[in-house]
Amino acid sequence: MLEIIANLPDRVLGVRASGWVGADDYATVLTPAVEAAIARHGKLRVPYRIGAYFHGFTPGATWDDMRLGWSHLHAWERVAVVTDNAWIAGTLRLLLFALPVPAKLFALAESALARDWLLSD
Repeated sequence: MLEIIANLPDRVLGVRASGWVGADDYATVLTPAVEAAIARHGKLRVPYRIGAYFHGFTPGATWDDMRLGWSHLHAWERVAVVTDNAWIAGTLRLLLFALPVPAKLFALAESALARDWLLSD
């Protein structure tokens, strides 16, 4: 399940993932929120929090994630992935150098550091 984190500063769109994340989460939650935020602010800074109760992405969600990311490639100003999930962190460490977006990985205990990095200029 994906949910949007409320009460964040302008140009920051927070996302929380838990349980199984499916294509319907992208269609009904994330894609509309991203497109509305881009229409308002142009560029986005995204804290993406993947907590302890996250189980994984369905194949459809994985495809939708890549499609959403690439279709708005120039809108991602910064992305902070905040997780203690070992396979997500390990995969992201391998891919960070290749991402065309400034992205950093933070542990859940480093949530304040992630926020500071996202909001810094």
